[in-house]
Amino acid sequence: MANKKVVVAGATGLVGNAALRHFGASDDCECIALSRRKPRDLYGAQHVRIDLTNAEDCRRAAAELAGATHLIYAALYEAPSLVDGWRDAGQIETNDRMLRNLMGVLEPVAPDLKHVALLQGTKAYGVHVRPLTVPAREGRSEMYEQPNFYWAQENFLRELQRGKGWHWSILRPVLIIGEAMGGAMDLIPPLGVYAAMLREQGRPLDYPGGAPRVAQAVDVDLLARAIGWSGEAESARNEAFNVTNGDVFTWENIWPAVADALEMAPGKHVPLSLAQEYPKWIPPWDELRRKHDLIAPGLEEFVGLSFQYADYSMRYGQTESGPPSIVSTVKLNQAGFTEMMDTEVMFRKWFKLAKASRLLP
Repeated sequence: MANKKVVVAGATGLVGNAALRHFGASDDCECIALSRRKPRDLYGAQHVRIDLTNAEDCRRAAAELAGATHLIYAALYEAPSLVDGWRDAGQIETNDRMLRNLMGVLEPVAPDLKHVALLQGTKAYGVHVRPLTVPAREGRSEMYEQPNFYWAQENFLRELQRGKGWHWSILRPVLIIGEAMGGAMDLIPPLGVYAAMLREQGRPLDYPGGAPRVAQAVDVDLLARAIGWSGEAESARNEAFNVTNGDVFTWENIWPAVADALEMAPGKHVPLSLAQEYPKWIPPWDELRRKHDLIAPGLEEFVGLSFQYADYSMRYGQTESGPPSIVSTVKLNQAGFTEMMDTEVMFRKWFKLAKASRLLP
């Protein structure tokens, strides 16, 4: 008999998918995957089709959520213009409403609820509107004056939790690397497609971004383990934590490892907007899918808004070195979660997996 019932909201996304994989491997765990479309792999979870923006839809799903002990809230609405959308009042309101809709039906049917894990990120420190205070620290560097759906969700959870038996933890990952098809912020598909286009032309892997910036990333499986830890550790109750691999990188410095993982030679620095370029790649991508018998879908469905995110992450169009984007993980380590991963090893891992699972040629 499972002694944990974990509900994963946003099960098709990068984080939700990794959470299913993590908890699906555990014997004492029943897992419920919430999303509008069915994840490619459920890892033993039960899928409940749900639109969190629709309160009626959430009420219909209430019975499936009965007895939940843990909620991992990784659901996210992104506006079609990704980066501009981060400051959009409509985007903030929609994300706020989604969490309220779900908690409104979950709490009454889950008397044994123990933990809610809520995902944020470095936008908590205003990375999208100003240089970060280096290193950005939880409880000291937040930019509460910048409207952000994080604050709407966090304030709602803090209020709701008062005097209750359950706790929350907030996790703030940096650039997340993993595998999810059609995600808004997943760099493996756009970089893999870009590489495939160059390889077909017999070209090396040119670096398409702008001027460098020292940054951090996190492997999504490491993040899933941190989420799992936060649901059990006393030291994580009602606390926020930054989560990173534990090292720093610049794109230029890891580019040879990325090229090697894709079995290509690293090329020169040739700035290119992937978001502007990709429409030309739609027919050749379909050709590659047939030629290599890929299970990856057409380009729009496979990469989603992530071409925009790749441009943003690699600072396309920026001609001056950017301020470092570094957060502190001292709080997380001192609370008891001390896992680390080499960022180059992480990129190699995910490109290798994407090729092995026939998502990339």
